Amino acid sequence: MSNDLTASRAATPRSYLMCPPAHFDVTYAINPWMRPDTPVDTDLAMRQWETLRQAHASLGHSVSVIDAVPGLPDMVFAANGATVIDGTVLGVRFRYPQRAAEAEAYLDWFRSHGWACVREPVHVNEGEGDILVAGDTVLAGYGFRSELDTAGELADVFGRRVVSLRLVDERFYHLDTAMCVLDSSTAMYYPAAFDDAGRALLASVFDELIEAKDEDAEVLGLNAVSDGRHVVLAAAATGLARSLRSRGFEPVPVDMSELLKAGGGAKCCTLELRH
Repeated sequence: MSNDLTASRAATPRSYLMCPPAHFDVTYAINPWMRPDTPVDTDLAMRQWETLRQAHASLGHSVSVIDAVPGLPDMVFAANGATVIDGTVLGVRFRYPQRAAEAEAYLDWFRSHGWACVREPVHVNEGEGDILVAGDTVLAGYGFRSELDTAGELADVFGRRVVSLRLVDERFYHLDTAMCVLDSSTAMYYPAAFDDAGRALLASVFDELIEAKDEDAEVLGLNAVSDGRHVVLAAAATGLARSLRSRGFEPVPVDMSELLKAGGGAKCCTLELRH
């Protein structure tokens, strides 16, 4: 059965933007994963990031790179830099001042690389950390970082249906830590990260929902990147990898343990550029 399912899964070439962790560190705590008293190995973080970049490239995806800015240790988490749909770029506005300067750095990159439609946000939103795309639907997380009012702004900017999802577990402070869109009809998620209304909405959007167990969610196994067939995810999320394989997806494990110290994983490091 899994072979039949695998044959039905279609990979689509993607374009990504990434930022090397040249200045990665944990010097403040703005989520439950961050402990400034825990040492960080920047060289190891760089090697893990490079492995992730090579994994994307090996799957046939194009990867652009933005230069890291000194003093912005979380800039490696490129998914938080913008939301890009149909060639339109919506910038971000961070909840915490420690990350505020990242917003302009990413907007500058888009403006200097020929993106004609670049919009500055009105409401607090943290890019693809809280904004995911499933077919013609935009999923908008709120509760810890991005504001509920972002939903209206997304609908105005992108002209798509927007579904708001409230996050209720502070460990899964961004939507991309609590779920991953695998294709337009399939997602994997951690049910306890959502309220009852959110779980019902997800069931209405997706034909199939793969539930992550505690042990896989707790290593940010859901902070993953799918091209419709291949799913790049934390190597430690072994149970989730088995679930994916049984449903015809091809897991591509990567070690993100050093970047996990700041609450990040494969998806956090990967911003999709939807031209």
